[in-house]
Amino acid sequence: MSETSHDEESIDIPVQGFIIKDPTSGWLCVEMQKSGEIFGTRMPVKITGMVDGLPFDATLLPSGNGHHMIPLRAALRKQLKKDQGDEVTIRLLKRIRKTK
Repeated sequence: MSETSHDEESIDIPVQGFIIKDPTSGWLCVEMQKSGEIFGTRMPVKITGMVDGLPFDATLLPSGNGHHMIPLRAALRKQLKKDQGDEVTIRLLKRIRKTK
């Protein structure tokens, strides 16, 4: 049985945006424009970073148009005192990839 490990790539990508409700999933998230080009994939991308100064981790979800949605969990939004329609500043700091 092979073990799966993780490879972390340092990145520094700023994203400014408004919290929106994804029409497909209903999740609250921020759309990241041109992320398919930035990450070289239209597949999910695991990241860590900061939202308005608070650390977070998430899996960026492809939206089908070359962009990704950055989901913001309810607990994080509560800490931030932010909700749908509010603007946030996100800084993506690490991309996490599974390796064998």
